[in-house]
Amino acid sequence: MRNYILSAVFLLLLATTLVNAQKRNDDNLRKLNYAEMAIRSLYVDSVDETKLVEDAIRGMLEKLDPHSAYSTPKETKAMNEPLQGSFEGIGVQFNMMEDTLVVIQTITKGPSEKVGILAGDRIVGVNDTAIAGVKMSREEIMRRLRGKKGTIAHLKVVRQGIKDTLFFNVVRDKIPVKSIDAVYLVRPQVGLIRIGNFGATTYQEFVDAMTELKSKGMKDLILDLQGNGGGYLQAAADIASEFLHRGDLIVYTRGRMVDRRDYNATSTGMFTEGRVVVLVDEYTASAAEIVTGAIQDQDRGLVVGRRTFGKGLVQRPLDLPDGSMIRLTIAHYYTPSGRCIQKPYEKGNKKDYAMDVANRLKHGELTNKDSIHFSDSLRYYTLKKHRTVYGGGGIMPDHFIPLDTTRYTKFHRELAAKSVLINQNLRYMDKNRKSLLKQYKDFALFKRDFEIPQSYIDTVLKEGEKQNIKPKDAEELAKTLPELKLQMKALIARDLWDMTEYYSIVNDESELVKKALELLE
Repeated sequence: MRNYILSAVFLLLLATTLVNAQKRNDDNLRKLNYAEMAIRSLYVDSVDETKLVEDAIRGMLEKLDPHSAYSTPKETKAMNEPLQGSFEGIGVQFNMMEDTLVVIQTITKGPSEKVGILAGDRIVGVNDTAIAGVKMSREEIMRRLRGKKGTIAHLKVVRQGIKDTLFFNVVRDKIPVKSIDAVYLVRPQVGLIRIGNFGATTYQEFVDAMTELKSKGMKDLILDLQGNGGGYLQAAADIASEFLHRGDLIVYTRGRMVDRRDYNATSTGMFTEGRVVVLVDEYTASAAEIVTGAIQDQDRGLVVGRRTFGKGLVQRPLDLPDGSMIRLTIAHYYTPSGRCIQKPYEKGNKKDYAMDVANRLKHGELTNKDSIHFSDSLRYYTLKKHRTVYGGGGIMPDHFIPLDTTRYTKFHRELAAKSVLINQNLRYMDKNRKSLLKQYKDFALFKRDFEIPQSYIDTVLKEGEKQNIKPKDAEELAKTLPELKLQMKALIARDLWDMTEYYSIVNDESELVKKALELLE
């Protein structure tokens, strides 16, 4: 009888609490509605009600964690596009040379390639509107080129060596957006895959890349996640599964209003035997940290680089009726050993959070391993070999590679920042694309034999001078030239082939890749 009375009292107290909470919620909602209605009805000037509501939502979210956010319908579409794996358009990669659009490459089997548009073509008009020589923004040009699948873009094209203007009718189609930047053998039996983000198509791209590399004799893998800002959790979990055995824990999430949820490998992966080295840096975040943490905690591979960004908050997208969206943080990510990936933050203080990487550099963490200290309370152990790893935000690498702040001279950085390198590369490719492809039948021959001609270097230096960009002395010039030539060669390779060839060249001088190869050898 006593237990029955206690249960009844408990249920009564719970019901009272819920009623009071609901009353408080109703009071707050009425308060919010009253304020909006008062402004709309009584304020001295006219107001944009949509913006008023959006500002109110942003105001609430800004007081929470750094990753809860509101996006307008336009912002939501732009944000989702890279992760959805496709957009609708004409299928060209382009750059702007002065105020003219120059086609760098056409997408293989895409709508522009099908009608005969070539690399080097200048698109000067779209649907009877001039887009060259009119100072039109890049965003506006992209808007005109994109459109719904099946619609027609009437293009006006100028081609070198052809006197007359050319006209093409391009039927817009779905254009794939790749999230894997590079796939190649660094050395015999050592493959490298660089993943730029985790989107809807990343897992299939990864499986295709692994199949290709294994067919070429790959035994060990370098997984490059430098600069990878994350993306879809499921894509990260699926890729991590390919390195693990069935049932192995990949990551788990837990929050105030959501129960713990484990993500386990659903089957034994396609690469459970070969050695793995993961490359990370201070911009490796979120889903990329999940893959890194799973491989490290399960003792499946080694991590090389610098402490990762430390974004371990789970956002749930909440779609609003007008196409806008709220991304609300509902949980934390934890690695298999129990480490919380999220770095510390102060609610509502996004400025300090945004400056975290700059502060790491200032305090020496990015350049000096001895400047990094962890308390014993942040010590964790990997699951199989019981190696020491540390929590406290981000993933600490097994092998620290300092950031080389002296690699690029001030002169080099200014040439890049003022777009001198990109613009001169466009001009060089414009003049030499055909002769380069004729001389170098494949990339291996190009990588082995091609050297940047002195005339090209002189052109870059001369253009720099025009913009008052000069080396301070002969020593700075001498130090700049090797890195400058490497970057110029990589850009030419990218424009002749693709990003894989670009990274194949620049990675030859990457300290992280060199360390990975040392560990594998």
